[in-house]
Amino acid sequence: MREHREKRPTMRELFLGEEEVIVSKTDTKGLITYANDVFCRIAGYSATELLGVPHSIVRHPDMPRCVFKFMWDRIAAGHEIFAYVKNMARSGDYYWVLAHVTPTFSSQGEIIGYHSNRRCPARAGISAVEPLYRQLCAVEEASDPRTGLDQSLALLVATLNATGLDYDEFIFQLI
Repeated sequence: MREHREKRPTMRELFLGEEEVIVSKTDTKGLITYANDVFCRIAGYSATELLGVPHSIVRHPDMPRCVFKFMWDRIAAGHEIFAYVKNMARSGDYYWVLAHVTPTFSSQGEIIGYHSNRRCPARAGISAVEPLYRQLCAVEEASDPRTGLDQSLALLVATLNATGLDYDEFIFQLI
């Protein structure tokens, strides 16, 4: 979908209702296989437009790549993850979510896809992660893509280590 590369972020924020839940499913490559009505509405796409496209269609440029690498490594290893994520709608407007991503297993125990529920995040949690995400993005942009990703991931780990919390503890304190 070429349009995804051409959309530009705005400074307008969209908000999920307190009781709303965005639900999506992907295959193991991150291609969308299911999108609920809330996802379609807030992202500004029809279900038909979303099916079969990379979930990164809603990736906001303010999101550090290392957060997604950390997330993908975790779920590909069969673990769930919670994360604060800034997404971008078709309009360029942004919306924050608290994402809970889990692997979907076959009856043989193999990962066959991923399931994500996203809820309205705590504003205090957003305020806590935004400065960190800006730092991580700055590191990623300061060098070539591979080196920047490695360096930002190392900074993320070092930041967590400095708090004395593991990733899950860090996120759960923000919820």
